[in-house]
Amino acid sequence: MEEIEIPTEHLQEAINEKAEEKMREKKEKWTLYVALSTAFMAVLAAIAGLLAGHHSNEALIDQVKASDQWSYYQSKSIKLELANSTGKILNAVTGSKPPEDLKSSVARYEKEKEDIKSQAEMNEKSSEKHLETHKTLSKAVTIFQIAIAISAISILTKRKPLWYGGMIFTAVGIVFLLMGILSA
Repeated sequence: MEEIEIPTEHLQEAINEKAEEKMREKKEKWTLYVALSTAFMAVLAAIAGLLAGHHSNEALIDQVKASDQWSYYQSKSIKLELANSTGKILNAVTGSKPPEDLKSSVARYEKEKEDIKSQAEMNEKSSEKHLETHKTLSKAVTIFQIAIAISAISILTKRKPLWYGGMIFTAVGIVFLLMGILSA
């Protein structure tokens, strides 16, 4: 008697192939998440870079303003010294007190010097604050770039733990980004 062939062998092979295909799809599906998270990291790095550049520029502008104020302060100091010297010379030559307009000029120069000095110091402090914010945001950019590199390596080597490491770096970068934004 002839054996009846039941197509279970073919069915079993088809089931095994489908199962292996699903396993491969599941294994490779995380690469989509890596790609999406890497794009997100790149956006965060771009935002942090833009903000860092802005604060660097503002620090430079404020430092230039401070330098201008200090130059102006020096010119007022020279005028003050000239007025004082003129008063002393007049006193020595004529034996009289300096004229009232000279005294008022001296008082005005002294007051102006204090105002200019305070403005220069304020610009210096603003420059320092912008520079500190720039440094914090630059750290965020660097950390995001490291996270992107680690994530790219995880795809190339097909090692999921590296991607998790990249996500940890991203979280640290977000902390620095927020610190930079909040300190501004």
